[in-house]
Amino acid sequence: MASAKNVCVRAATVADSAAITALQEAGFGMRYGDDENEFRGKVFPVERSLVAVEGDRIVGHTVDRTMTVTVPGERTVRACGVSGVAVAATHRRRGILREMYTAQHARTEAEGLPLTIFTASEATIYGRFGYEVAVLDTSVSIDPQRAEFRSTTPDPGGVTLETLDDAAPRIREIYQRWQQVTSGAQDRPDAKWELFFADVERHRQGATTLFVLLHADGYALYRRTRREDRDIASVWEFRAVTADAHAALWRVLLGMDLVDLVEAEIAEDDPLAYMLTDPRAVRLTHRGDALWARVMDVPAALTARTYRADLDTVLAVHDPFRGKGGNFALRIRDGIAECEPTTRAATLGFDINILGALYFGAHRASIFAAAHRITVDDPAVLRSFDDAFTADRAPQLGWFF
Repeated sequence: MASAKNVCVRAATVADSAAITALQEAGFGMRYGDDENEFRGKVFPVERSLVAVEGDRIVGHTVDRTMTVTVPGERTVRACGVSGVAVAATHRRRGILREMYTAQHARTEAEGLPLTIFTASEATIYGRFGYEVAVLDTSVSIDPQRAEFRSTTPDPGGVTLETLDDAAPRIREIYQRWQQVTSGAQDRPDAKWELFFADVERHRQGATTLFVLLHADGYALYRRTRREDRDIASVWEFRAVTADAHAALWRVLLGMDLVDLVEAEIAEDDPLAYMLTDPRAVRLTHRGDALWARVMDVPAALTARTYRADLDTVLAVHDPFRGKGGNFALRIRDGIAECEPTTRAATLGFDINILGALYFGAHRASIFAAAHRITVDDPAVLRSFDDAFTADRAPQLGWFF
């Protein structure tokens, strides 16, 4: 086994591409198809990769791209989106990930990005680097035979069945509109759209190619498959900008013939179950982490979003990994924040992970206080802090990376 002192971290080159692919395939337990390889390097160019090298062998990898992500108040923040993090099984627990992340975060800081985000394959690795779950992932299955809509549920119509090629321009336009109003959602660059519309075989997991339901203000992309003698419609992506689009698309999805089960990911505050006479028809099958976040620059990040209530407090932020903590005076008036380092005594204290968790509005500060992860003496201070950071709607991940 190697130790971290035998390993150096450097920028990758195109010559490293094959070794990086082999490392990721082994680490994530899959194979990239030829139909996918031509797009992968465009989404996350190898020039943005960092590799850990022992001799001439690549034993670790991380890559990033700058993303634009929506935050509460329909504002946007430039963020470092990290992907492809892998360490060879032969070199685990040698400090290699810490070495790579030290270099990764130094580069992010130098580029002036106030936030780092990623989607994680494991949940126990990244807390020590200042990350926390910032957007939740909620999956449901729905029995169409029990899914009778209430008489009060609108039936707007306006949904058409389209081909993916024909619908592509409208899907892109609708996604952009949805992203602009949805906290946690990132812009989807051209390279990612190319991969998205390629509908590569690995993403199908044995199901059909994509079917498209299109509305002027929304779309649903789904696949059909058969599992355990049941015909299943699996919704791959659902985006609705308006309530009418949401209702119209769900009426079609739950009204299709020869479907025994509809599977989908929905927002934490999706009203679907309350639109049906039998809310038990919507069954929760999974609730986990969709997006992790770390605040890189406390004042820059906190002044980028808006808030629901006024606040005047001092935060003691602990950041053992990057050493970027300290006491910060946070003043919010009419939704707009001012934040700066201060020598004043703090009224609340927590690790920097907590700011990542609260940033998009997925969690309440009071829950973290109950879990002994926020230190606060005055309950009124906690209530004010909680009220300020609560968002109007649940955040959603734009696309997995």
